[in-house]
Amino acid sequence: MTVLELRRVSRQFGQGPAEISALSEVSLAVEAGELVAVMGPSGSGKSTLLTIAGTLEIPSAGEVFIDGTAVASLSPDKRAALRRHRIGYVFQDFNLLSGLTAVENVALPLELDGQPRAKARTAAVRVLEQLGLAELADRFPDEMSGGERQRAAIARAVVGERGLLLADEPTGALDSVNGDAVMRLLGQACRGGVAGVVVTHDARLAARADRIIYLRDGRIVDESPAMPGPESLLPSEPLR
Repeated sequence: MTVLELRRVSRQFGQGPAEISALSEVSLAVEAGELVAVMGPSGSGKSTLLTIAGTLEIPSAGEVFIDGTAVASLSPDKRAALRRHRIGYVFQDFNLLSGLTAVENVALPLELDGQPRAKARTAAVRVLEQLGLAELADRFPDEMSGGERQRAAIARAVVGERGLLLADEPTGALDSVNGDAVMRLLGQACRGGVAGVVVTHDARLAARADRIIYLRDGRIVDESPAMPGPESLLPSEPLR
């Protein structure tokens, strides 16, 4: 099942001589259970692709489909509801709310979507257990290590019935061991049926994805199945 589809998507900023083309006729389909890594130099359009895939921006041209629904046909309120229901985000700087505990951060998207607090907390605890964070559920972000905060951010991104997981340089603030573990956890989420797109500059970590897309000057210039090296096939240490 195709969860995310971009058809000839372009995005320009500015007008006239000042116009900048961030994306140009990009087409991409991501299936349920698939993790796609996006690589490319700075300014190649990676982050723009991610924000458009997540319905945070509307393309200048082309079409975006989530679960077969054309995003452009939805009102702003319905797009917001789609994001809450179906799309999870993981950011390099975690974006956890410092005044909430780990379990409260993870439960928050479900509560905002109208779920009773007790039911949202139960779902959040379940996901934290899956990521080895159950014992830290009641800690605040500043009481957790960088790896633990990133695991909490991944839990928040996949809690509930999310079908699309988007990650923007999620390993950039971590050391190599924890970065490798983050990619393993993202892959684990996708094997559970989620479609994932991760922007990364690290080719070794990208090798953990199912497919690698290369962007340059806003265009897809190459696409290949990931070819894991021997080191990427080794089991990772847990995030700390």
